[in-house]
Amino acid sequence: MIPTLAGRLQTRIFVLATVGALLTALIVPVLPGRPASLGAAYRTAFLMLLAVIVVGLVWELVYHLLMQFRWDKDWPTVFGLVTIVPEGAVMWALLNTGLVPGVQGHVSASMFLTMFVFVWLGQWLFVNGPMRVFFVQWRLRGGRLL
Repeated sequence: MIPTLAGRLQTRIFVLATVGALLTALIVPVLPGRPASLGAAYRTAFLMLLAVIVVGLVWELVYHLLMQFRWDKDWPTVFGLVTIVPEGAVMWALLNTGLVPGVQGHVSASMFLTMFVFVWLGQWLFVNGPMRVFFVQWRLRGGRLL
């Protein structure tokens, strides 16, 4: 079953708010280039995660438009993995220009890259593995959780 736009939006929010939050909580203490204060590092990391969720909703609209040009109206799985590059680049640009509300000061490239790749790969693996097993109804309702 091909996920609907609403299903992809819900899935993105659900997975990043659960799996993404768990992975963020796990990776922050060992992030390279993080602020000296662990509290500040967690604050910055979770604000970055929130920004990824919000900007990701816009990405889903762009992907939906692009999929209309494909005969099956869907992405091959590898396309979903490759989207890490443009999404990461946009998030990095937003952070560097100060357009992520609440993030104060400079975020080091090593901190951003480590966290973004770790969380992105974790959520991608979850959606393409365990989620398909544990949430069978998700697949049968066009990707909608509710």
